[in-house]
Amino acid sequence: MRIVVIGSVAAGTSVAAKARRNSEVNEIVVYEKGTDISYSVCGMPFYLGGAVEQLDELIPRDAAWFKTRFNVDIMTATEVISIDEVQQTLLVKQLATNTVFEDHYDKLVLATGAAPRIIPPFNQQYKNVFMMHHMADTRAIDSYLKKNTTANVLIFGTGYVGIEMTEQLKQRGLSVTLVQRSTQIMTHYDGEMAYRAEQVLLENGVNVIKGVTAETIVTADNRVTGVNLSDGTKLTADFILLATGVIPQTQLVEHMMIAKGDSGALQVTDKMMTSVPNIYAVGDVTESFSLIDGSPLYRPMGSTANKMGRIAGDAITDGQLAHRGILGTGIIRLFDTTVAQTGFTETVARAKGYEVDVLYNIKPGHADYLNGTENVIKAIADHQTGRLLGAQIIGQDGVDKRIDVFVTAISFGAKVADLFHLDLAYQPLYATTKDPILYTGMALENARNGRPLLSPTELNQRLAAGDDLQVIDVRSQKQYRQQHIETAISMPLGEIRKRIAELDPTMPTVVYCNKGVTGNAAQNLLLNMGFEDVYNLSGGHKNYQLVKMYLQ
Repeated sequence: MRIVVIGSVAAGTSVAAKARRNSEVNEIVVYEKGTDISYSVCGMPFYLGGAVEQLDELIPRDAAWFKTRFNVDIMTATEVISIDEVQQTLLVKQLATNTVFEDHYDKLVLATGAAPRIIPPFNQQYKNVFMMHHMADTRAIDSYLKKNTTANVLIFGTGYVGIEMTEQLKQRGLSVTLVQRSTQIMTHYDGEMAYRAEQVLLENGVNVIKGVTAETIVTADNRVTGVNLSDGTKLTADFILLATGVIPQTQLVEHMMIAKGDSGALQVTDKMMTSVPNIYAVGDVTESFSLIDGSPLYRPMGSTANKMGRIAGDAITDGQLAHRGILGTGIIRLFDTTVAQTGFTETVARAKGYEVDVLYNIKPGHADYLNGTENVIKAIADHQTGRLLGAQIIGQDGVDKRIDVFVTAISFGAKVADLFHLDLAYQPLYATTKDPILYTGMALENARNGRPLLSPTELNQRLAAGDDLQVIDVRSQKQYRQQHIETAISMPLGEIRKRIAELDPTMPTVVYCNKGVTGNAAQNLLLNMGFEDVYNLSGGHKNYQLVKMYLQ
């Protein structure tokens, strides 16, 4: 059997390696249009910021290594220009000589990836306008920054590439302005969590402009020297990066009537087979699906591409691996802060029709007496079943390990009640006795069982609508005098029993403290004393004030 793979970054090389591990009898050839293979796309910003000293560190293997290790022929600078799916043949061009030849396949794997989306008015090449997608882009950016005086950087797009490059270029001492078309940055997050991330960027000197597009540009010597935005803002530019997303590279199969998803990426089975016989697809050219509900999900990531490649290589050689879906998990560093998410956001869950419980959990990542710092966890659960649906975290302390616990829990269908019973590693340097994961489970399970939570957004909406609500501030009077929710009365937790006659037990009641724990105690007390409808404000006063600023 002759296996031909088109593309050799994360997905393509994984196909070849797994297929060879399973069988020595097949011919395996990989065609790569570029000159580099199996490189770390996600590591490229860190080379430009100086965290990675040598670019070659991001290219650990070459074609000769694959030939020696796996007996796989990787042909670089070689482009597949057409596919005949009926005859199962390919036309292939060697770019160095422009020589065209024909090849054939028994099984074909498309690992063609995705191409950067180029937005107007940057539709032609300019000396100082770059994308960040291939190793060649990294070399070009590095060369430009070393040879040219650069002060003002404009970055369009606030996905992972845009944010990572913002951090790294700021560390090079450059002034960076982020421009985002939508009204929030980092659109895979709920708005108020993205707002927290935006505050970190602002605190680190990044200029953030949202809700605008580039309308016209000013050029000189084939360079873009200025950009005029749709809101009338005029920006000067020495260097521009377009990080506005990607488009699946499906050109080679457009003539086939091959099945695609709404994302434009190729639809595949759990064995990575397309709708065309003997053609598989992996990586960024391919649409995945949600592990939670099976709905289509396109979230191109190197980790997913690598996994898909292994599955395809196994399936082609009669293995039993099958794709189980993804959660869209992501994590990124913003200077000294980490932001991560997995599964459904509140916005997505509600759009899908779930009745959700939403918790804001503000807790230190490890013991505060050993300098633990606060993380903000937003967790979403299905009220009906108790299943954990998603989580978002921002903080400086153990964000990575906790998002991975949530990923594991969701992947295995955990209910929020299960989180409390996890025997997580505890030592004051690494966690608290009641780890934020455990508390998340406790609070969400309580919310499902008569201890409801009210989010700041919901409270703000109900107050604006004029709903009759009894809002009680259970913090100290000193904290109340410093700042409080406008309609709230001050009744510290220790005074509630003595002053209970001042309250109406039949009226919907919202209690709040600073972060939520004392509020929960007050909620329990009032419910035990016969109050009918008592909510704890999730995340407390501190969270409410931040969300209120976001909503303004």
